[in-house]
Amino acid sequence: MKYFVVFFFLLLSATIVAQDIEPSQKVTGIIVNDNTNLPLSGVNIININKVRGATSDSNGYFEINVQLNDTLHFTILGFQSLRVRVTNDWIKNKATRIHLTEKAIALEEVIIRPFNLTGYLEIDTKLIPTKENYRYSISGLTQGYEAGEYSPNAFGRVLGSIFNPADMLYNFFGNKPKELKKLKEMKKDDTVRNLLESKFDRETIAVLLGVDVKEIAEILQRCNYSESFIQTANDLQIMDAISGCYEEYKILKKK
Repeated sequence: MKYFVVFFFLLLSATIVAQDIEPSQKVTGIIVNDNTNLPLSGVNIININKVRGATSDSNGYFEINVQLNDTLHFTILGFQSLRVRVTNDWIKNKATRIHLTEKAIALEEVIIRPFNLTGYLEIDTKLIPTKENYRYSISGLTQGYEAGEYSPNAFGRVLGSIFNPADMLYNFFGNKPKELKKLKEMKKDDTVRNLLESKFDRETIAVLLGVDVKEIAEILQRCNYSESFIQTANDLQIMDAISGCYEEYKILKKK
């Protein structure tokens, strides 16, 4: 009888847990241009809550795993970003139609001539500048410090950054533990990784972390990353930098 009671309570607990954990479901949709009603291909869709992504095909069609009340973020170059919450109706109907609006941007012809190449490899390799961000490791310190391009006063900037107040980092990382856990989840989804690798606007990272785009630059500055890295790195590199800074913050917090 005693074993039966134990078994009954275990079964009841498992049933309650199973009811609390809502299974993910797959929903689909068609993304169209709000002006022309033509399908849009190559639209990036990210489930902000689950950090999973998808891309629309040539017919504007996409499918993605969701749960009720998840938020999907739609982005594509030349169109305004859109956030859509998953509703009961969408889950029941399985499909919906998403309208994206074009950005009103006037483009002017731009001619870029970065280098005047001669056609001689030996000369051209000297003409093309190479930019490398030097990151210093100081014995006894767990953190790395990036000074940007090599220069005589680079190491001096590194020493100055050591005394940079970390209040902003403590406030940011301490208040957003759930959002920062998403950084690890991003790396598990190839669609999200490929999207971040091709973007430089910080919009997707800002949405996933729930911060303003301007805050990302400030966070990286406090994490001792150079201005050249912050300006030129793609979103995937920025994500890895913030993730690394967060890991260092957790080590410092334990101490």
